[in-house]
Amino acid sequence: MQRVRLRYTKRGRLRFTSHRDFQRAFERALRRAEVPMAYSAGFTPHPKVSYANAAPTGTASEAEYLEIALTERRDPALLRELLDASLPPGLDVTDAVEAHTSGFADRLTASEWRLRLDGVAPAEAARAASAFLAAPAVEVQRETKKGLRTFDARAAVAALEAVADDGPGGADRPGPASCAILRLVVRHLTPAVRPDDVLTGLRTAAGLAPPVPAGVTRLAQGPLDEETGTVTDPLAPDRDATPVATAHGSTA
Repeated sequence: MQRVRLRYTKRGRLRFTSHRDFQRAFERALRRAEVPMAYSAGFTPHPKVSYANAAPTGTASEAEYLEIALTERRDPALLRELLDASLPPGLDVTDAVEAHTSGFADRLTASEWRLRLDGVAPAEAARAASAFLAAPAVEVQRETKKGLRTFDARAAVAALEAVADDGPGGADRPGPASCAILRLVVRHLTPAVRPDDVLTGLRTAAGLAPPVPAGVTRLAQGPLDEETGTVTDPLAPDRDATPVATAHGSTA
């Protein structure tokens, strides 16, 4: 059995796709692309697809991941092309590697987010970010399946800073000239701290209240480099372990 790990996006209007909607669309793409999927046992077999830490509905993402199990070997690059062509624009498969390591989900320890704040001056956003980081704790509340929970949003934030508007997502959210961009790196803790929790914390700690909802895009998720505050590629260990193909298609 071959396992292949895929990176995909949620862009434009497809950011409003729920995780369940994506699952249905992806299973249709598997059938269209005639992927030789392995199936679970039992009375209602399902294709063996493992989803990892999906972004909340309504947020865009450049870095969603899943793993599929195949009964026959396929070239990951060709598989990526076939699946990408079988999905609607906005749900784009951007990378594929054969799995050569275990514990993939354990590598997803942090996410980098881009928060577009239309109607907010960059200097005001930078001031609010500094106030948030300077606070020893920033308590926020969120309704969960177990009721209203209070937790510290500050503890999960590894980086928060105002940056230039040079990332993806701007075309989805055209706005006024006054627009601030925040780069946010959040550790994946329990309970999970989401971008909207940090936005709530910015209002609590610094009085920052954008006049319109923020445009939120996940730029990366994977291992966190604590020294630099950057999120690295979780597929790198599998890519580095991939056998080198010879000119005749055999492996070295």
